[in-house]
Amino acid sequence: MRCFFHLVNGAETIPDDTGIEVSNLESARACALDVINDLRQEAEYGPQDWKGWSLNIVCPEGSVLATIALGIALH
Repeated sequence: MRCFFHLVNGAETIPDDTGIEVSNLESARACALDVINDLRQEAEYGPQDWKGWSLNIVCPEGSVLATIALGIALH
């Protein structure tokens, strides 16, 4: 299945026009968490820098499959 990862903050959206192919939603969530953690480490951004932002995992039809709040620490 193809999933897209859109960054959203209220009325603002940064769309992912490419997406990735994954085997299931849990794989998509794991990929998203890995990328978020990598970005935070490389750019030295912490949860406070992402306050109000979320990452929506979206199917090709546009339905939101999962949402990850970026303003909280990930485990």
